[in-house]
Amino acid sequence: MRSFIWLFTLILVSGFLFGFNLKNEDPNKDKLLLEIISYVLERGHYSPKEINDAFSENVFMDYLNNLDGQHRFFLQSDINSFESYKYKIDDQIKNTELTFFDLTFKKFIERVNQVQGFYKEILEKPFDFTQKEEIDLDFETAPYASNISDLKKLWRKRFKLNALQNFTSKKEDESKRAEKDSTFTVSTDAELEIQAREDIKENIGFLFENYAELKRKDWFSIYVNSIVVQFDPHTSYLAPSDKDRFDTSMSGKFEGIGARLSKRNQQVKIVEIISGGPVWRDELIEVGDVILKVGQEGEEPVDISGMVLNDAVKLIKGPKGTKVYLTVKRVDGTVEVVPVTRDVVVLEETYARSSLIKDSTGTYGLIELPKFYINFQDYNERNAAKDVKKELEQLKENNVKGIILDLRNNGGGSLKTVVDMTGYFIEEGPVVQVKSTGGRKEVLKDTDPSVVWDGPLVILVNEFSASASEILAAALQDYNRAIVLGSQQTFGKGTVQNIIDLNRMISGGTYGDLGALKVTTDKFYRISGLSTQLEGVKSDIVFPDRFAQVNMGEKDQDNPLSWDRITPASFNPLPEFNNYDFSVERSKQRLEENPFVTLIEDQAAWIKEQQDDSHYYLDYDSYENERQSDKNYSDRFKKISEFESNLEFQWLPEAASAQSPNEDLIEKRERWQKSLKKDLYISEAVEILKDLSNTINTGKPIAQVKD
Repeated sequence: MRSFIWLFTLILVSGFLFGFNLKNEDPNKDKLLLEIISYVLERGHYSPKEINDAFSENVFMDYLNNLDGQHRFFLQSDINSFESYKYKIDDQIKNTELTFFDLTFKKFIERVNQVQGFYKEILEKPFDFTQKEEIDLDFETAPYASNISDLKKLWRKRFKLNALQNFTSKKEDESKRAEKDSTFTVSTDAELEIQAREDIKENIGFLFENYAELKRKDWFSIYVNSIVVQFDPHTSYLAPSDKDRFDTSMSGKFEGIGARLSKRNQQVKIVEIISGGPVWRDELIEVGDVILKVGQEGEEPVDISGMVLNDAVKLIKGPKGTKVYLTVKRVDGTVEVVPVTRDVVVLEETYARSSLIKDSTGTYGLIELPKFYINFQDYNERNAAKDVKKELEQLKENNVKGIILDLRNNGGGSLKTVVDMTGYFIEEGPVVQVKSTGGRKEVLKDTDPSVVWDGPLVILVNEFSASASEILAAALQDYNRAIVLGSQQTFGKGTVQNIIDLNRMISGGTYGDLGALKVTTDKFYRISGLSTQLEGVKSDIVFPDRFAQVNMGEKDQDNPLSWDRITPASFNPLPEFNNYDFSVERSKQRLEENPFVTLIEDQAAWIKEQQDDSHYYLDYDSYENERQSDKNYSDRFKKISEFESNLEFQWLPEAASAQSPNEDLIEKRERWQKSLKKDLYISEAVEILKDLSNTINTGKPIAQVKD
């Protein structure tokens, strides 16, 4: 986009001047980094914020939460000593002073060393799992310990909960083994309790080993990110090691388990399953699952709840063919150990793929698009737009009566592919409006009058359909060109980020590698003038899913940019399908009468309840009773997986691929085909296509014709 080029040119030019002026400034790298980042944000961010006392207070709270969100190290007296800086961080940023950071860093290291000195003493004494105790892990409301004695009590309770979880799991495993093997000798409760404590000792020891490896610059990165995230949730500082990982992720190939992780509220959560990866191939974990522990083959698992995310990722990743054992807490609250054989994860499996859908009324088509991919060096290479066009043409050759475009879990990608793809369904016209840093507005248009598919179209979305997905769904919705089916709304990310190499901001390499800044530079708007930020795209027909009540969208992030609107672009909406209203009403009626929908709504409420529950019992009987009660209740939702449609699916070879599918790809497609039969959303989308295409010569739906 031209706006990107303009911004990059501005920053490069300013950078050389900036570097010249800094020649004789303080050589301290941290101060220099803070100054450069402030400079870039002030001039390059889409909506720069005033760095004032309110900004300072937010940095203060976020930084302490990022440093010790579980209140495991700081005392209340420490927090009190930090309070004098609550409204001074803005001044420290402007003057590149590091007094607040130095104070908190020094005190944090001191407290970490103190905890390291006493945790073994706590774990020497056996835990009494008959003693009635409780713990609440709502860290947002939990007070800091008033003294070291209280801090020890806090650690003891958390250790006891961890030990109780381990103890219960070991007890259950041994009971199952005894049922299968009459010669197996079951350990006593006392022996299992000792094993549980020994596991904790090893895991906590590993935690402190990791802390010992971290350097001042690692903690300073936490401080810097607490500052930049105030601008918006997608602006972040990438330290040199983080920048390397980012570059690797952009290469399209890596070795690991094939999942993307995030850490929020002290939990390492699965946020994306990468198609073609080991956990996708073997259906081992799902989006929303939380990884509690990581174990290497032949070794005890390590608790990662207190780890920096990068360190947790290091444990999970590994060479192809090696095994890693993940202790996973499912979205329904159940906990199990999942063995994963690492493999090469090729992101090419995110290419568009299509399937024919057949029943007694005719043939329909499905295109699944996991992301809007592109080769940025050469647009003529394989990309999402070109591939979707070929899949559309392939479906047309099979005389389909309607098409489903599945954008569920599609987090976005190339904007150019979205513009081109929208053009396949409309004649010439605007697709999206982009407002950039400085207020410049650009309307991106489809200039090709040809239409690839003019028949019935349903777009599937969910809470994880974001960015480019939202642009495509919004454009086709504004043109009355498609019915959008899915979650109440899509993710709501209406912003664009640009990577700025901070090393380009100074001349020479005197200060070493400074890393990079991912900064928000643009904002998307629908052709109707409405922003997709926060509000996303509202579905024409809402089909609830199990994540419906979980806070996962842009509006649930910290410091998101606001929703707004601009003047609409000049465009001519198409007439609605002759039987649009009829199709929508029929679908809503079906969903109201569908028992699976009611069950999904109950499951969504249950998952929300489980995630909000931070209370735990610390005696075995109470803990086990609650665990079994939860398991029994969650078992009722297994019925959802029993759904299977009467539709026949026939996957089609990738139209854009010149090679014949190999055995591995055939196996993947056949498994995909089986999953489609069990997909409630695909089944309903087909019903909508039937209603849209089910007309007679009058142009009215057959269902409306009276005998």
